[in-house]
Amino acid sequence: MSNRENHPINSMMDVTLQRIHEMADGDSVIGKPITAQNGTVILPVSKVSYGFATGGSDVGAKAQRDMFGGGSGAGVSVVPVAFLVIPPEGEVRLLQVNAKPGAMDCALDLLPDVINKITGLWADKKADADKTEKQ
Repeated sequence: MSNRENHPINSMMDVTLQRIHEMADGDSVIGKPITAQNGTVILPVSKVSYGFATGGSDVGAKAQRDMFGGGSGAGVSVVPVAFLVIPPEGEVRLLQVNAKPGAMDCALDLLPDVINKITGLWADKKADADKTEKQ
């Protein structure tokens, strides 16, 4: 193995990613089923966000010996967003936890329409420019 493959930062990153995997597995997104007395199955649905950072510094040329200093950290956020309700007989329903979306959710919902309108304006301007060139 090369020196880079044996570098301490690699093991720090491996441990960080392993811990994230332990904290946010598939059961974090679609939770374990809950069965009510009447046979209805309820599945919690969550939004999982995570991030991690790893960094370090080699001190070698000016020091008496090679040294490494580093650190890593991770965070996981699990936010319930809905429940999938599956009755023994009847329709499956999705019950959202937050019925009133925030400003960011509304902006994201509008984003495709905004992109389509901007693209349409560019297409119109290009068509006008092409007509002008042909005349």
